[in-house]
Amino acid sequence: MRFIPKTLAKHFHSAHHTGRRHIRQRPYLLPVFGLLLGIIIVVVMVYGRGGGHTYRPSDSHVVFVFDSGHKQTIDTKAPTVGELVSRLNLHLIPQDVVEPSLDTPIVEDNFRVNIYHARPVTIIDGNTKVVTLTAQKSARTVAEDAGLQVKPEDLATFSQGDIKDNVIGEQVTISRATPIQLNLYGTQVPSYTQAHTVAQILTEKHIVLDNGESVNPDLKTSVTPGMQVFILAKGSRVETDQEAVPFPVQQVNDFSLSFGTKVVRQKGADGKQAVTYLVTDNKGNLVKKIIQQALIQAAVPQIEAIGATIDINGDKSAVMSQAGISSGDYAYVNYIVSHESGWCATKAQGEHVCPATPDNPYTSGGYGLCQSTPGTKMATAGADWTTNPITQLHWCSSYADRAYGGWANAYYHWLDHHNW
Repeated sequence: MRFIPKTLAKHFHSAHHTGRRHIRQRPYLLPVFGLLLGIIIVVVMVYGRGGGHTYRPSDSHVVFVFDSGHKQTIDTKAPTVGELVSRLNLHLIPQDVVEPSLDTPIVEDNFRVNIYHARPVTIIDGNTKVVTLTAQKSARTVAEDAGLQVKPEDLATFSQGDIKDNVIGEQVTISRATPIQLNLYGTQVPSYTQAHTVAQILTEKHIVLDNGESVNPDLKTSVTPGMQVFILAKGSRVETDQEAVPFPVQQVNDFSLSFGTKVVRQKGADGKQAVTYLVTDNKGNLVKKIIQQALIQAAVPQIEAIGATIDINGDKSAVMSQAGISSGDYAYVNYIVSHESGWCATKAQGEHVCPATPDNPYTSGGYGLCQSTPGTKMATAGADWTTNPITQLHWCSSYADRAYGGWANAYYHWLDHHNW
């Protein structure tokens, strides 16, 4: 059997020489062979590690639920926090809080959900006490959820209630900020503060006096509701004067009085106000600007009854109708004509009686129903202007339209000036 190894050795040497000859003749075979070998190794490793399978995302996730401090680990396929909570059957009430929100998707393992159960909390707001059921961790939010308005400057803090104050459990105390009027260089700025003195207000509001400004009142002054704090530029000061407040006039229609009659039913009285000025020295000229007006004494309104009953006899109405005057203006025309001439078409200015015939219609003074000055102006309305009331009223209407825009405005002018 010794010939077998010799035969194998002979074939091996023959193949070795042949291979070397092929490599020398084809040098590119070696790199190609190495590349193929490398690809085979990589494929084997990939399939060997994966067991012939690829990983895919799982639709099940590990979730940590913390309920009142107790941790529960759950393997769930719930897509959202809300779905998970509904599956756990936690019997939550509307005041309970779930974090994150119920619509938050669960997309990874080790996801955390916090459950906060509502508990009774007493809110103390000055003399007001409110008991609410809440799971909120913010004292301000607890107060706002209970319907209380909390300004940004107000403080809300948690504390443990005291049974002697009839408070069991947690307590939220609201410290209300004090309303003040902060006046910065003449500009009024309503504000709120937790400060107790004017100096603390400056610190709280980050106001720095480094350009010669002054403060009124003094820095040690205690804060009171509604107080004014003035920050004044260099060269400025504050002055306060008492001034009268004119009384208002209230007019009421009274049908117990004839149209145009005015009776004072309550006499008015002026009020008083304190007016605060910012006084600035502008190159020797003092400039005063009102920055505050405080009512000291209210004014008493004057109540005037204005007659509203219109009672015009038929003859006057007929004359006004023939003159083309609108019935809505009869009261105004009657008032003016009655006061100017007493409906005497031949009356000249200064006469106290109504002459049967014209005494002196060409006088330079007033003449006729409307006391045209001079009376000759009415000649434009007709040749019979000296005696015909209809002709005179034609001219009077044109004058009322031209001078006042109508009889109504002429009437109001007469009330204020007793002439037209």
